[in-house]
Amino acid sequence: MSVQSLKVAVVIPAYRAAETIQRVLAGIPAWVDAIYVVEDASPDDTADKTAAVRDRRVRLLRHRENRGVGGATVTGYLQALADGADICVKMDSDGQMDPEYLPQLIEPLVAGRADYAKGNRFHDAAALRRMPLGRRVGNAGLSFLIKAASGQWNIFDPTNGYTAIHRSALDGLDTARLHPRYFFESSMLIRLREIGALVEDVPMPALYNGETSHLSAGRALVEFPALLLREGIKRVLWQYFVADFNAVSLFLVCGIPLALFGFVFGAYQWIVNSRAGTFASTGTVMLAVLPLILGFQLLLQALVLDVQDTPRRPLQLRRAPEVLS
Repeated sequence: MSVQSLKVAVVIPAYRAAETIQRVLAGIPAWVDAIYVVEDASPDDTADKTAAVRDRRVRLLRHRENRGVGGATVTGYLQALADGADICVKMDSDGQMDPEYLPQLIEPLVAGRADYAKGNRFHDAAALRRMPLGRRVGNAGLSFLIKAASGQWNIFDPTNGYTAIHRSALDGLDTARLHPRYFFESSMLIRLREIGALVEDVPMPALYNGETSHLSAGRALVEFPALLLREGIKRVLWQYFVADFNAVSLFLVCGIPLALFGFVFGAYQWIVNSRAGTFASTGTVMLAVLPLILGFQLLLQALVLDVQDTPRRPLQLRRAPEVLS
C-alpha cells in the first residue's frame, strides 16, 4: 500500500498561535490531502491568521469555549473521519514539529506495521542536547510511569505530541474517554492499549526556536502521577482480572499480599524492637524477609510478562483482511 492510495489529514489544535500558525501551515507538504486547524477559543487572532492562508486544504474549526489540546484534537479527528481520512496526523501549532518528518511518521501506518506512530525526540543525541534541560528531565521522569500505566513498554518519549493514527484505531477508540487537556497523549496510549492497537516510535528531533510550551515539566510531574496511578490500576484490573486471568493475574494475587505482609510486619517489628532497645530474633527476621523477597520476585515476574504482553499485529490488518490479499 502507498501513501497515494490513502487520504492523509493533518489536525492542528491551535491556542495562542497567531505568531506561528501561518508558518506551520506553509510547511505542510503538498501531498497532504486535508488540514484541520481547530481554534480552541484563543484570545488572540489565531483564527484570522488561519483564515488568511490561501490554501484550499485548510479548514478552520472553532470552539466557543476552550476544551484543551485533547478536546481540540478530538474535534479535528472526528471531522477528518467524517470526511473520509485514512490517516490523521496531529501537529502542534507552535512550530516545534518538523513537517519534513511527516513521511517517516506515517510510514509505519502506510506499511501496515502499526496503528499509531509517534515521535521520539530521545533517539538523536545531538537533537537531545538542544532540548531544554527541564523537558529532558520531565520526559525521562514521566516515561517509566506512563509505560507502566499504559502497558506500552516498547515506546519512549510518551508525551510527544507529534503523532499519526490509522482510521482502524481511531474508529475503535472511545474518544469521550480521552483526557481533554495536557494528559491527552498519555491517555491516548492507555486507550490504544485497551483496544489492542500497535504503537511504534519514530525517531525525530524537535524544533526549538524560542517558542514557549503551555505545559511545564514541573506541572506535569505534579499532576500526572495521580492520573497515571489511577489509570494504571484500572488497566491492570481490566487486562488481568476482567478481560482475562492468566499467569500475571496469579503472580499479582500472590505477590501483592506477600510483599505487603513482609514489609508491614518487618516495619512493625523494627519499630517495636527499636523502642525496646532489643534485637529481633532470627525467626522474626525471616518471617518478614521471606514473604517480602518472594512477593517481590512474583511482582517482578508479573512485570516481565506484562512487558512481553504487547500487541503484535496491527488492528488495520485484523480488521481489514482484504489488505493481505
